[in-house]
Amino acid sequence: MTFRELGLSDEVLKAVADAGYEHPTPIQEQAIPQVLMGRDILGCAQTGTGKTASFTLPMIDILAQGRARARMPRSLILTPTRELAAQIAENFEIYGKYNKLAMALLIGGENFGPQMEKLDRGVDVLIATPGRLIDHFERGGLLLTDVKILVIDEADRMLDMGFIPDVERIVSFLPKIRQTLFFSATFPPEVKRLSDSFLINPKQITVSPKISTAETVQHFLAPTRSKDFEKRETLRRILKAEKVKNALIFCNRKRDVDVVARSLKRHGFLAAALHGDMAQSARTETLEAFKAGDITYLVATDVAGRGIDIVGLSHVFNFDVPFHAED
Repeated sequence: MTFRELGLSDEVLKAVADAGYEHPTPIQEQAIPQVLMGRDILGCAQTGTGKTASFTLPMIDILAQGRARARMPRSLILTPTRELAAQIAENFEIYGKYNKLAMALLIGGENFGPQMEKLDRGVDVLIATPGRLIDHFERGGLLLTDVKILVIDEADRMLDMGFIPDVERIVSFLPKIRQTLFFSATFPPEVKRLSDSFLINPKQITVSPKISTAETVQHFLAPTRSKDFEKRETLRRILKAEKVKNALIFCNRKRDVDVVARSLKRHGFLAAALHGDMAQSARTETLEAFKAGDITYLVATDVAGRGIDIVGLSHVFNFDVPFHAED
């Protein structure tokens, strides 16, 4: 099947072709026609399935008709991390380049001023993390009564990060009559309860990530003693032995990220840290430097665990066993 068979407009199809894509992934094939029909979607989909384009492409076409009013966005996308929010915004820029849609990104760690200016001009697409969205709402800079489409992305990660009360509060500000697209990699009871309360007669779509059984990925276990300095020594030994082009190194705690990154730099490795306590400008700069090859080893918490698109990544190291298996 090709994208042309999904019912998308010529403008969106041209942008997709410019990006080099011809055939939709399974979730795109199943979701796009349903979203265009106005159906609510309940999607079980992990990183690597093409989920983001499954809602951005049809949203661009739906929002092509109409005009945004000041402080009243026409659609809202909630996502747990700043990096995911930025990546969704990038998708709208790529696929919406032949449509004149206004977009705003509300994330923490950045000044309120420029964000408020965009809201004052009116936006068709509002992409936000829950905390910053509530901050704007409480300051009176935002009305959510004109939202026609709500997307909740990575709902189980929202649960892990404690955002569910904020999400429920935000949804209470929205019109009852709307289209809701709900995505989660897993469906623990609390996430299932949320989906039941937010969705009306949804189309259920479940896809397995294309990376789950990739034969090109090799897995290795490196036994080591539990003391942190011995784990760091083992990591350095492996990094020297392996032909590492670039690597993500995951730790469970922010303080461990800083310790491991400092240790690697002290031993001559081109390393940097990435975690939620860093200023957003520093996080963005660090991630871009890693993507550009200026940093070889990126030591991170799970803020980089989902949805971060890095081409040609040669190695991933779990310095700690992740708390959640899907991570």
